[in-house]
Amino acid sequence: MSDRPRKPGASTRAVHGGERDHRESSSVSTPIHQTSTFWFPDSAELREYAEGRLVRDEYGRYSNPTWRAAEAKLCELEGAEEAVLFASGMCAATTMFLALVPDGGHIVVTNECYRRTRQFIAEYLSKTGVQVSVIEPANTIALKDALRDDTALFFTESPTNPTLRVIDLPEAVRIAHERGARVVIDSTFASPVNHRPLDDGADLVIHSATKYLGGHNDLIAGVAAGPADVVAPIRKAVGVLGGILDAHAAWLLVRGMKTLALRMARHNENALEIARWLEERPEVRRVWYPGLESHPDYAVATRLLSGFGGVVTFELETDLDGAVRFTDACRLPYIAPSLGGVESLVEMPVLMSFWDQTEEDRRSWGITDSLIRLACGIEDTADLIADLDQALRAI
Repeated sequence: MSDRPRKPGASTRAVHGGERDHRESSSVSTPIHQTSTFWFPDSAELREYAEGRLVRDEYGRYSNPTWRAAEAKLCELEGAEEAVLFASGMCAATTMFLALVPDGGHIVVTNECYRRTRQFIAEYLSKTGVQVSVIEPANTIALKDALRDDTALFFTESPTNPTLRVIDLPEAVRIAHERGARVVIDSTFASPVNHRPLDDGADLVIHSATKYLGGHNDLIAGVAAGPADVVAPIRKAVGVLGGILDAHAAWLLVRGMKTLALRMARHNENALEIARWLEERPEVRRVWYPGLESHPDYAVATRLLSGFGGVVTFELETDLDGAVRFTDACRLPYIAPSLGGVESLVEMPVLMSFWDQTEEDRRSWGITDSLIRLACGIEDTADLIADLDQALRAI
């Protein structure tokens, strides 16, 4: 037996990370600190705090003990020095851009980033003079060509939405760092169980904690995690901008993360089996899932990911009306946006997120009238397949 201490596994980190620092209680469960402000016993302690000699809470826009428990758990899960919570995943992304990208700077993003992230960059970040280069996902040659001397960062999701492209992160990091640019990964679709981008050299990882981290479709939250020097300006910015998470949502997040590894195992299992099953169906034109050999990034995904996630995207051999008949016939998945909860969700991106766009724009993003995104929950696989079978026959 080695004398070296054992490195905790994902489930152990998910259960115990950040849980034992309850200064004023001996409760096993993290308490909800439902307060907007914190009092000082005397001015001497206030002075210690003001001079940076004492770490404690002052006001609810800057910190809260329930937040700190959630942030500590996220650090354990991501292997990060620091983590900071936000009111939503979008708030995490927008605050990150504002904190890390200088006025008039340059960024590189991929064209499969979340639509609202692209909208923020185009309509709001552009007001600060920031220039943007957009490349295809997983194209490291395009990344190298797009980088400039003033590039502040390369930002992408991995896996992406909706076709689940997986970035060769070590190679992207090498290319970006050679030009002095940071690499920021939105790892919402992977979760820290399937991929820890910081281990592969990323400078920062963000999540919509609404999804797999929370896991129960009952909260909205975001997080950014990474080295202390990268997170520091982001934490400062959220204190100014005010996009904070309330204590009860932070408590829900702590509770949800305790079962993250267990839930991800079932999400991964369900999605992989369903993706394989869909690929054999004559009603299905194409399936996008990084655990399938037919996926363009299968080799990268099998090298970098420990699981392929719960989202399966597929295109039906039908038109808009046929796709509507399919989704309406589903009995187990709810017709709803989002992903990562215990309940399965199904949506048609053309109706859910892109109906207000032109047909030409939708086509350029790969959004066809019969594209389906299925976010597999943790139901029994056989029951989900049986339900999808009868829904396909309804086309």
